[in-house]
Amino acid sequence: MIKFLIEKEFKQLLRNSFLPKLILVFPCMIMLLMPWAVNLEIKNIQLNIVDNDHSAISQRLVNKIAASTYFRLVEVPASYEEGLRNIEIGTADIVMEIPRHLERDWMNGEDAHVLIAANAVNGTKGGLGSSYLSSIINDYAAELRSEHPEAATVSGTFPSIQVDTQGLFNPNLNYKLYMIPALMVMLLTLICGFLPALNVVSEKEVGTIEQINVTPVPKFVFILAKLLPYWLIGFLVLTVCFILAWLIYGIVPVGHFLLIYFFAVLFVLVMSGFGLVISNYSATMQQSMFVMWFCLLVVILMSGLFTPVSSMPEWAQIITIFNPLKYFMEVMRMIYLKGSGFFDLLPQFGILLLFAVVFNSWAVISYRKNN
Repeated sequence: MIKFLIEKEFKQLLRNSFLPKLILVFPCMIMLLMPWAVNLEIKNIQLNIVDNDHSAISQRLVNKIAASTYFRLVEVPASYEEGLRNIEIGTADIVMEIPRHLERDWMNGEDAHVLIAANAVNGTKGGLGSSYLSSIINDYAAELRSEHPEAATVSGTFPSIQVDTQGLFNPNLNYKLYMIPALMVMLLTLICGFLPALNVVSEKEVGTIEQINVTPVPKFVFILAKLLPYWLIGFLVLTVCFILAWLIYGIVPVGHFLLIYFFAVLFVLVMSGFGLVISNYSATMQQSMFVMWFCLLVVILMSGLFTPVSSMPEWAQIITIFNPLKYFMEVMRMIYLKGSGFFDLLPQFGILLLFAVVFNSWAVISYRKNN
């Protein structure tokens, strides 16, 4: 009897032309893709250096930092304020300011102070980036001491380069400030993206959807009716998350709640359309759940939830361009920590709007009432 049941299950699995292929592709994708894309090493940190000294010593320091594989020297702004503006608009992660008279003070045996201002929206990235930079500066100070023994004071001590670090937007490097907005995105994805799709597939299996297909209800109206309850539940859950974040962790957004809800509406449209596309091409609940789990795992790990996208290899960064979770996580973190306004989020708005149009049009077109 057991042998018969096992054989039946294998035959039922192999009868599905899609699942065996996905079962083989899934582990290959995980083993080949994830170890490269999801790592805890911070690289490609976008750096601005404000050189107020313009001396040989300061130029050597700039060249030494630029040669590091951890940093990309994207700009040398004329002032510290200009560098801070670059952090606010997202073109820089760290601004380092070299003080005036660095070379003169060093040769006179006086300590110099270098300021590091790091974008601490991602506390891990900001903290590690500042640590890397401090280590390079300390190594450079050791080189100068060996090259200029005459810089020693009468007591025999050498001057040093002190590093003053400042975390912007998250001065205490509180990791919860970085993770909680992203977890809200995850909940919206599950409730408004995958649950409606599973509901549609379950009705396919039971056969109740056939009773609706013979009615004159348009495809668009039918799909909208399936999604609306989950949208309302999703926004209710999002509101509860806001309250819990405030009561338990004391976290409130610097920006406006209305802007979060506006982008949440757009994101919900994106994920609902994406889930419906999967359900339209799935014949069974088993198949749809496997596909959704595969997609969910990839979009989560490639969204910047744990690892900064800029630290991924270039080919992985290209893949993240097609990941809607990445853009809504950026929106949530920018509103929560930076207090960004709508015009600061125009790039994310345009991309999410494009995703919404493509996925929902695809869902309506691919749904066939004669299934």
